[in-house]
Amino acid sequence: MTNDANGLIQLHLGLGSFHRAHQAVYMQNLHDSGDKSWHIVGGNLRPDMQSTMDALKAQGGAYTLETVSPAGERKYQKITSIQSIIDYDAELTGLIEVASNPATRIISFTVTEAGYYQDEHHQLDPSYADLKTDLAGDTRCTIYGAVAALLAARMDSKAGPVTLLNCDNLRSNGHRFSHGLEQFLQLRGETELLEWVKTNTSAPSSMVDRITPRPTADVRERVLAATGVDDAAALMGEDFIQWVIEDEFIAGRPAWENAGVEMVEDVMPYEEAKIRLLNATHSCIAWAGTLRGYLYIHEGTQDPDIRQLAYDYVTDDVIPCLTATQNPYPLDLAKYRDVVLDRFSNPNIQDTNQRVVMDGYSKIPGFILPTLEEALSGGRSVDSVAMLPALFLEFLKRQQRGELAYTYQDQAMDPASAQRISEAEDTILAFAAEPLLFGQLAGNEALTEALRGADKRVQAFIK
Repeated sequence: MTNDANGLIQLHLGLGSFHRAHQAVYMQNLHDSGDKSWHIVGGNLRPDMQSTMDALKAQGGAYTLETVSPAGERKYQKITSIQSIIDYDAELTGLIEVASNPATRIISFTVTEAGYYQDEHHQLDPSYADLKTDLAGDTRCTIYGAVAALLAARMDSKAGPVTLLNCDNLRSNGHRFSHGLEQFLQLRGETELLEWVKTNTSAPSSMVDRITPRPTADVRERVLAATGVDDAAALMGEDFIQWVIEDEFIAGRPAWENAGVEMVEDVMPYEEAKIRLLNATHSCIAWAGTLRGYLYIHEGTQDPDIRQLAYDYVTDDVIPCLTATQNPYPLDLAKYRDVVLDRFSNPNIQDTNQRVVMDGYSKIPGFILPTLEEALSGGRSVDSVAMLPALFLEFLKRQQRGELAYTYQDQAMDPASAQRISEAEDTILAFAAEPLLFGQLAGNEALTEALRGADKRVQAFIK
């Protein structure tokens, strides 16, 4: 294999705020330490964020990251680790060229929960329109279609093995994606590429964490005032950052352990803690905050009633479930709970409920259902965890009536399901019976009764 003149390449698909405030920062920290053997090349799979992409390209991929602590301390870092920006085109021509380069050893990406197009059994669900389109032809509407095109070109060019690295919130994300990709290729009849993928790729799971709200105009103004640089691609995030990755790289990797990344044999305990203690709590606060008329996450977290809901959910149900499976747990879960709530209460982040509530139809089964299942199977109370789906039910009914203060986006939501639930004579019964949300637990009598009790508490809570 020959190397790129500028070193080895991590090709990242999707240059949104989170990647630029997270993975690109770790690469920058390596560069700042003197290790410039790797760099990032990035582009988008969809024609969005055009103004940001134009700004990044005009600035040679450089931008300024503002971080802010709960105490309000702001710091500014120039990020130059993204050394090339690929223009979007529907055929992904530029991305395919980089993927075919032997110097590219990692292809990374961030997928929303709904972007995996998998059912509750982790099997591809061809009923999704974009997935159906990609399965029917050589299109790139989904992450599977896009990555298949990149890997087919890499195979044809004999560019060698490559690691497929997920950077998202899904449990076992590497294994889930790898399984989904293999299913996708099998359904398309791409036997040769499927065999190449099995032999020439790895897909480690990872856990990522940093709250990164959508950039607002005042971020650019603060960056200008603090640095003297008018940065059209500036963004902001909290000062907390974490990345845990299974060390399964088939073609080498950056020395990320020297930049603060935790390289581990098994990421699962870290994933479970983050998904259940942070992601589910985030959704809880966003749903409850919306119902009480708040716009921002910190407002809800600072509301004593909402904070108590989140605290009780973790303390009463999540921690007992996790420690029942692994004791001692590799993390101090009570300390992690308290750190999470402190992070969410940071008024300087200005993270919106609208951003956090997205894709509830994926978050209920992904973030909350495992705790419901484990608590019920263990004969324990689910009173505290049941409050979360009960909050979502009230949120959903208001969304269906057009009573939200913002537009709600949900890739996984079936409009017929949402309408059926909200218009049912017994909304609790219809909600609890929805397999899209509760999988094999749908229709369970204990779940239904727990939701009835939780709904009564929600109604009292919002009055």
